[in-house]
Amino acid sequence: MSYFSVTILGCGSATPTLRHMPSAQLVRYRQQAMLVDCGEGAQLQLRRYGCSFAKISHIFISHLHGDHFLGLPGLLSTMALHDVQGTVTVHTFAEGAGLLKNILDMLCRERPYKLQFDIIDPANPGTVYSDANLEVVAFPLSHRVPCVGYLFREKPKKRHIDGESARFYGVPHYAMERLREGADFTLPDGRVIPNERLTTPADPAMSYAYCSDTTFSPRVAEAVKGVDVVYHEATYGDDQAHKARPRGHSTARQAGQVAAMAGASKLVIGHYSQTVYDTSVLVGEASEVFGGEVIAADEGMEITLI
Repeated sequence: MSYFSVTILGCGSATPTLRHMPSAQLVRYRQQAMLVDCGEGAQLQLRRYGCSFAKISHIFISHLHGDHFLGLPGLLSTMALHDVQGTVTVHTFAEGAGLLKNILDMLCRERPYKLQFDIIDPANPGTVYSDANLEVVAFPLSHRVPCVGYLFREKPKKRHIDGESARFYGVPHYAMERLREGADFTLPDGRVIPNERLTTPADPAMSYAYCSDTTFSPRVAEAVKGVDVVYHEATYGDDQAHKARPRGHSTARQAGQVAAMAGASKLVIGHYSQTVYDTSVLVGEASEVFGGEVIAADEGMEITLI
């Protein structure tokens, strides 16, 4: 069963259309559910794809354009109506926190859950969330307004116990955790058994990066260097490349270049212009410069990392 996955709730740009909803994704990690951007209609998409409001603990906003933010007041209001408990943390800029507070004071001043804000400095982002297994790092994107991407990165995992070797050397149960952490084991007679004899390597730590909205930028590739799966906006195809930089966006080919420079294993493209009707063309253009797997995002798609 997967414990690190991403559900695409919306992968269009600007406004909702009959083909795509604005940006929103749900990252599930172990028991956590974390929303990344919250475009208009996000709560409807959460219902449609069986994602519980009550499990959302963190909401990460990339920037304050409506197609990434306008669904948030409605979602938080609905969570209040549904008597959601616990704490919900919104990670955003100071301007976003102020705007949201004003709206919610009008819509639902009394809330059963605790709403708190983690204020991100767009000029100096960094780690915005951390627990024993996962950290979320914000990094600058290049857009028309202050904007950040998010890197969801597992922390290094513990090694696996080699049961046969552990039994052979008589390792007691209380010493197992130290072995998982990489420590050697000392026998009663003073001999030291190297950790490598008693354990096998840890599983690789997995990572997912969200890069939207942004123009082509090598700095973005550097920020997500070594990422396993990267979602990068691909608003336009080659036929409309002249629109990308002036509007603060990227082409599919540029998304492929960033994925290649970052050494990613898989690229997911999205944030399509309303003028894009055939996403397979965008996949083809990205694939010309990126040798890994390229996937065109679509609503309801689940990307499994583990």
